[in-house]
Amino acid sequence: MDEEKEVSAQSEEEKQELLEERMESELNEALNHKDEAAVRRLVEDSHPIDLAIAMEEASDSNIVYLTSLLDDAQNAEIIEQADEDLQVRIMKLFDLNKILRIFQHMSKDDIVDILGDMPANRRKELVKLMKTSDQTVIRDLLGYGESTAGGIMTTEYISMRSTLTVSQALEKVKEIAPKTEEINILYITNDRKQLVGTVSLRELLVAKNYDTLNDIMEDNVISVEPEADQEDVARLVSKYDLHAIPVVNKRKGIIGIITVDDIIDVIEEENTEDMLKLGGVSKEEDVDSTVFESVRMRLPWLLVNLITAFLASATVSLFEDTISQVVALAAAMPIVAGMGGNAGTQTLAVAVRGIALGDIRLHGNEKRIFKGIAVGFINGLVNGIIAGFVISQMSGNTALGLIILVAMTCNLMIAAFVGFLVPVVLKAFNFDPAIASSIFITTATDVCGFFIFLGLSKMFLPYLLQ
Repeated sequence: MDEEKEVSAQSEEEKQELLEERMESELNEALNHKDEAAVRRLVEDSHPIDLAIAMEEASDSNIVYLTSLLDDAQNAEIIEQADEDLQVRIMKLFDLNKILRIFQHMSKDDIVDILGDMPANRRKELVKLMKTSDQTVIRDLLGYGESTAGGIMTTEYISMRSTLTVSQALEKVKEIAPKTEEINILYITNDRKQLVGTVSLRELLVAKNYDTLNDIMEDNVISVEPEADQEDVARLVSKYDLHAIPVVNKRKGIIGIITVDDIIDVIEEENTEDMLKLGGVSKEEDVDSTVFESVRMRLPWLLVNLITAFLASATVSLFEDTISQVVALAAAMPIVAGMGGNAGTQTLAVAVRGIALGDIRLHGNEKRIFKGIAVGFINGLVNGIIAGFVISQMSGNTALGLIILVAMTCNLMIAAFVGFLVPVVLKAFNFDPAIASSIFITTATDVCGFFIFLGLSKMFLPYLLQ
C-alpha cells in the first residue's frame, strides 16, 4: 500500500512538472508572438503561482507586455506568489506610480518583504509617496528583523471590543472583511486595548445576537512578541494547531497577526536552511548561483574540512610502521571511519530535527545519550560482524576480522555520542546547531576510528603477522 502511494505521489509530481513546462512554453510562445488573446486565455486558466513560475524564464520585454494586459489586482496576485528574484525584476520594470497602485491590492507584510529587497533610495521614494497612515505601518514593519515575528506579521486583522454584541460584531465584520487578510478569527480587546480573547467566525455565526463577545470568546490566547524568532513562532503554531497567531507588544496590545500561509513559508525556509547548513552550504546559494558566488560560499567550510582532515592524517601517520608491516590495514581502515561518519550523520539529523521541534533542550538528555550509544553499539556489532567476516575471508586473517569488529562497534558508539553532542553544544553557545555539524562529526569519527583500529592493530601485531 505504501509503495502504491509513493508511485502515485511520484506520478502526480511528474504530471505537475509536465504541466508547468507546458504552461511556460505556451506562455512564452504567446508573449513572443504578442498574441493577446492567447495570453489572456492562459491567465484566466492558470493559478497566479503557475504564472509566476512561468514568468521566471521570460524576458524583461515579455514581462512588461504581460503585466500591461493585466489589471493592478491581477499583477498583485502574481507578484505575491513570485520568488524574490522575480519580484525584484518586476519592480525594476515598473514606475513608482504603478508600483503604488499594485501595492494597494497587497497585504502590508508582503509589501514590506518586497521593499526589503529594493535598493534603499527607491524604497525611500516609494514610502514617501504613500499615504501617511500607510507610511507609519510600513516603517514600523521595516524596523523589525527579517526573521522575527514582527518581520513576518501582517497588520490586516479584525479587532473588536469585548462589549460588542454578536449582531454588532457581524455588521462590523461585513464592513471590514473586504479590506482584511484574515477574517476567520476576531481578536477581542478590553477598554485598555489589550488582547483578552479570540472568537472564531463560526462561533460568531452560531451565537445568539444579544450575546456579547465577552460571553463567547476564548480567553486562553496564545500570542508572541514582535522580537520572537520566526522558528519559535512556527513551533507554537504547529503545537497548538493555530490558523493564525497574534503579535502583541509589552502592554499586551495587539499589533499584528501571523497567518498560517506565512508559517508554512517559514517552515520551508528553515528546513531548507538547516539542510544546506548540515552540508556547510550557505542558504543564499541555489542552483542558479554564479561560479564565483558558489565558490565564495562553499570554500570557507571546505578549508575548515581540510584542516580537520589533517588531524585524521596525523592520526594515521602515528601508525606508519604498523601499516607498512600489514598492508591490509590500509584497505580496511576506511571502512571503519566511513561507517562511523555515516552513523554520526544519522544521529545528527535526528538531533537537529529534535532541537528544531523543541523536543531536545540543553539539559536532561542523559537517557537520550545512553539510548543513542546503545543504538550505536547494536549497529556497530551487526555491521562489525559482517565486515569482520568478509575481511577475515579476504585476508585469510581471523585476527584482522576481530579487530574490525571491535573498532567498528566502538566507533559507531562514539559516532552516536558525538552526533548528539555537537548540535546540542552549538545550541548552548547560541550557534545554529545545523552549521556544518557534519564536518565536526566526520572529523571525530575519522580520528577515533583510525586511532582505535590502528591502535588495536599495533597491540595485536604479532597475531596479524602470523
